[in-house]
Order: sequence, then structure tokens, then C-alpha cells
Amino acid sequence: MSKTRYGSNAVIKWQDKKRIMGMPITFTRYKLVETEDWLKLFVNVGFLSSREDEINLYRIYDITVTRSLADKIFGVGTITLYSKDESNPTMSLMHIKNPYDVRNLLTKLVEEEKLKRGFRVAEFN
Repeated sequence: MSKTRYGSNAVIKWQDKKRIMGMPITFTRYKLVETEDWLKLFVNVGFLSSREDEINLYRIYDITVTRSLADKIFGVGTITLYSKDESNPTMSLMHIKNPYDVRNLLTKLVEEEKLKRGFRVAEFN
């Protein structure tokens, strides 16, 4: 996924890959992309045949982090996003590095995006 795919003024705020045993050797990629008009999270899955899902950050109302014992050993975790998006009510960022840092970044950006759009910000309401 190139930056120009999202427009010439796109800024990649965060990116990672799904990890197996702590190593990014899968074909699942995550990108948080910002332009002057929107802030979206993209999930691209696949190599020969691929699928890309996206979610506008202002639609997210809750975020959960889960970590198994193996996740803790390898320093990864899964973040589940709950949104008001009809086509994507839940989105999971599986086995990503530094899940709590990513959750904090997402929480901050979701709140900023909601304020920018005039939504009430109260515990992801």
C-alpha cells in the first residue's frame, strides 16, 4: 500500500503487521492514515488475492485489548475496535506489537476526530 493510494497529502500515523510468534511474517497489514478530510484505519489481508477493509475513526465507540500468555511472552496483543459502521461493526488488529501504546494512540485520535466533527466525546459515546 503506497501513500499515493490515499492521496498525495496522506500521512501514515501508524502501521504494523499481524505477527506470528512476535515476528511480522504474515500478509495482514494495518495502517492508520490521515488526510485533511479524514482519518481512517485500513486492514489489508492477502498476497495473491487481497481484501482491504477501512473504518473512519470517528465511528469507533469502544476499544478492547486482549493478550494471551503467548501474546505476553512475544510482546503482542489484539485490539478490537467496536464501531457504528454497519459493514464493519467490529474490527480486530491481531497480534500487533505494543498493543497498549497503539490503543492509547487510537483513543486520542478517535477523541480528536470526534471533536473536529462536532460529536460529543464522552467515553466513546
